Amino acid sequence: HVARAALDGGADHLGVADLDEALALRDAGIEAPILAWLHDPAARFEAAIAHDIDLGASSAAQLEAMADAAASAGRIANVHLKLDTGLSRNGILRADWDDVVARATVLESEGRVRVRGLFSHLANTSPDEDAAQLAAFLDGAAAAERAGLSPEIRHLASTAAALRLPEARLDMVRIGIGIYGVPPFGDGTTAAELGLTPVMTLRGRVAAVRRVESGTGASYGYTWRAPNPTTLALVPLGYADGVPRQASGRAEVVIHGARHRIAGRIAMDQFLVDVGDAEVAVGDEVVLFGDPAAGAPSADEWGDAADTIGYEIVTRIGPRVPRTHVGGA
Repeated sequence: HVARAALDGGADHLGVADLDEALALRDAGIEAPILAWLHDPAARFEAAIAHDIDLGASSAAQLEAMADAAASAGRIANVHLKLDTGLSRNGILRADWDDVVARATVLESEGRVRVRGLFSHLANTSPDEDAAQLAAFLDGAAAAERAGLSPEIRHLASTAAALRLPEARLDMVRIGIGIYGVPPFGDGTTAAELGLTPVMTLRGRVAAVRRVESGTGASYGYTWRAPNPTTLALVPLGYADGVPRQASGRAEVVIHGARHRIAGRIAMDQFLVDVGDAEVAVGDEVVLFGDPAAGAPSADEWGDAADTIGYEIVTRIGPRVPRTHVGGA
């Protein structure tokens, strides 16, 4: 669903984390270019090569494995070389750039690989740090050209740099969290300020309602007690569904257009909401997060309540929660 929406919206390439995701898109009939760049050490690349999936190579060993798989598949492996420009996660170490691009040139001449791209990833630490990484990446691209490679795509910018560092856009940008409408910066900038619309709304329903007296404890450990007579609404979602326990007593939800705070600890499968004297009934809709323009708490607000970021909030929702795609085929 997301891949088709991205293509309908104007994307001309798709990026996925791993080979299984890429193959799932091919199985769904999607023919657009796809790049998969995170690989298990035991990954086999024959099926991906046979299905014309571009492969991110983060080491000399991965490059050799892709070349060998291409020979087995009787095809050319389309490869994007990942250069480590300072994030220190994966990618070819700077000391190895010359050796790896030289080897890639040999493999190209043998008809086993085609280096279609070069890429790296920014740490998003500061403008100066990003500029240093960009300069390092351009040095790596120059080294590749000196070795005889002519990659058609250089890509460095994810959502944050695509929005705020134009010089890092190069030949392609990798918009990840931005296509879901979640701000990438963590500095209080809202989706609306960036022209983004959050696309994900997490909803539940009230499963039980009870009136309690002042002093009544709620949920494990009685970290919350009713300061006054009040009404508690039970929502059957919990940390097994991805609702962060760290947001206990801090996050807010919306019922009938009004915000109410979670009361007490979020449990594995449920949490309570203090709705005061509001009229709430079993079956009423509860919105945990969504588009603030529609009155919902944002994923970033939940991130603040759980001492994390909006990225984690939207990606941690578990498989017990049904997904409904609205507005797509």
